[in-house]
Amino acid sequence: MRTKIYESVVIINAALEDEQVEATISRLREVITTHGGEIVDIDRWGRKRLAYPIQKAKSGYYVIIRFNAPTNLISILERSLRLDENVIRYLTIALDKFALEAIKKQKESSQTEEQSSEEEINTNNESIE
Repeated sequence: MRTKIYESVVIINAALEDEQVEATISRLREVITTHGGEIVDIDRWGRKRLAYPIQKAKSGYYVIIRFNAPTNLISILERSLRLDENVIRYLTIALDKFALEAIKKQKESSQTEEQSSEEEINTNNESIE
C-alpha cells in the first residue's frame, strides 16, 4: 500500500486540563500507530486565541502532527477526530516535496537561532563573572 507524509492540525478545547489534553493527543497518536502510521513529529503550540469563536470557544490548544501513513488511515483518523468531543477543529493535508523542504529549512533556522542565543547567554555569564 502506498504511504504519504501527512500533517494534521488539531485544535483541542482549551478549557480542558493539561492531563485531558495529553490524553487526547495520546489517543490520536495511538490511532495513527495502530493503523500502520509512523509519527514523525508532534509540535505543540499550546493555548492560543482563535480568530473567531468556534462552538462558543474563544481559545484552543493547537497541536500539529506530522506522520507517514497509508492513504486509508486518513479516513479512520478523521472519523476518530470527528467523534472526539474534545476536538474543536482539525485539518489533514498531504505534504508535497516543497512543503517538506520548507519545514526542514524552518527547523534548521530555529536550531541555529537556539544555538546562537545559548552562546550569547554563555558569553554574558562569563562576562558577569
